[in-house]
Amino acid sequence: MAKKVYLAGPEVFLPNALEMLDQKASLTRAAGLIPLSPGDLKIPPTNSKRDRAAAISAVDEQMMLEADAIIANLTPFRGIAADTGTTFELGFMCALGKPVFAYTNVARDHTDRVVEHFKGAVAPDAEGRLRDPDGLSVEDFGLIDNLMLHSGIERRGGIIIVGDAARDAVYTDLAAFEKCLAAAARKLSET
Repeated sequence: MAKKVYLAGPEVFLPNALEMLDQKASLTRAAGLIPLSPGDLKIPPTNSKRDRAAAISAVDEQMMLEADAIIANLTPFRGIAADTGTTFELGFMCALGKPVFAYTNVARDHTDRVVEHFKGAVAPDAEGRLRDPDGLSVEDFGLIDNLMLHSGIERRGGIIIVGDAARDAVYTDLAAFEKCLAAAARKLSET
């Protein structure tokens, strides 16, 4: 029986969100997996924005409960790190003990992005630990994002694919997604 895979990422915010989500779903079906995508949301009517947000959250969580695995797009979004909703979803699936896979379309590691964000004003302290201009420590592990995300995936036997999309295609380039999808399909076929 085909495995269900929850497709997490910031694509829902793109101007062409449905097109991107449909492309990812189509590729997932072609890989022999069943996509569960936020683009498939059937949100019940609500009375307020807050109620609508809660309904979206509930529907997403239900899809994740039904999923056998997750593929998370950890491409930095609105800053130096992955989309916060996606990171919640990845953590949710880790907590459920389900297989986790991820990719990013930005090859620069998290530390390099922090240094760039502070325009190079990051320096080692007396113990050699990197500090930002506010004196806060900077993770320096060569990972794609926060250690809890990157290491959490790898510790569970998951796979992380690092792409290097052109700046104008960072949210639309599907090459890293396709590699991650192929790796996930292979790994899921073993279970």
